[in-house]
Amino acid sequence: MMTMLTIVGARPQFIKAFAVSRALQPDHEEVLVHTGQHYDDELSGVFFDELGMDEPDYNLGIGSGSHGEQTGEMIVALDDVVLEENPDVILVYGDTNSTLAGAVVGSKLDAMLAHVEAGLRSGNRHMPEETNRIITDHVSDVLFTPSAGATERLAAEGITQDVHTVGDVMYDSLLWAREQAAERSTILDDLGLGEGEFILSTVHRAANTDDPERLEAIVRGLAATSRSVVLAAHPRTVDRLQTHGLWELATRELKVIDPVGYLDFVRLLDGAARVATDSGGVQKEAFYMDTQCVTMRDETEWPETVDAGWNALVGADDEAIHKELENASKPRIKPEPYGDGSAGAQIVEILAKYGGW
Repeated sequence: MMTMLTIVGARPQFIKAFAVSRALQPDHEEVLVHTGQHYDDELSGVFFDELGMDEPDYNLGIGSGSHGEQTGEMIVALDDVVLEENPDVILVYGDTNSTLAGAVVGSKLDAMLAHVEAGLRSGNRHMPEETNRIITDHVSDVLFTPSAGATERLAAEGITQDVHTVGDVMYDSLLWAREQAAERSTILDDLGLGEGEFILSTVHRAANTDDPERLEAIVRGLAATSRSVVLAAHPRTVDRLQTHGLWELATRELKVIDPVGYLDFVRLLDGAARVATDSGGVQKEAFYMDTQCVTMRDETEWPETVDAGWNALVGADDEAIHKELENASKPRIKPEPYGDGSAGAQIVEILAKYGGW
């Protein structure tokens, strides 16, 4: 039996871990560690409830702080947990500070360090996430990529050993969640929204929220569209809208709502005519839902969605945002570059073979 210590700390990681955790049962043991990076219950606890996941074995309660402060506190706390549990495998996801902290700890101990969602690159070294994913890839023992393109990017950096192209674990989770959301979510009725009649938006990246000019351009671009726009606003985004004097404009022109649970968000994404976001995860979720995406960034970790015509990069340009949201054309075909929804099972099978568990 394999003992896996899984480290999560942000909303998308909970969703990704769901796919692997399901595949681990009943043959292996999992120790789930929540760093507390996203500590608001609307951004963390609710996802465990909706996905039917067990509460974490450890909640480190790190909370917010500067990148260095937050990551440093996580490293100290995680080191104690790993020494206590002595796992066979340490599994980290994606590109958050929780990922980096887990990678630093795992790289210095005997446990096998595995990185899920390896090989992603935006090409923007100013993004903290880019630094996190590069370092994690280069210290991991086993790397699981979501696409052939990600595997090729690792090879270009000299990483070719113990790399496995398994597809995207978020696709696994979303296949389950889409059915559940259709049956259980009432969010469209609750908000008075009609199917295909609204735009769903999320904005949270510091490059957008901390820059008053970029944030104003985004709000004005969203407001210019002919459809109703639902902005699911992260607490940090609300704070920046207020700080930059944009709160009145945003609440007058957009339907600003608090973060919603995972199933409600999936239902909104499924029902939207378009999604406008700066989130890497939401770009993928939209792609899986056949919902066209407008990405309010200058680069993406998921170029396959752009190449396929399902995602448009518009930056923080109000005219470009408006133009793409009004664009009525739709791609005639959609490729499947991110696997078939079996990534979680493949990851568990591959890791178990390494140790003969």
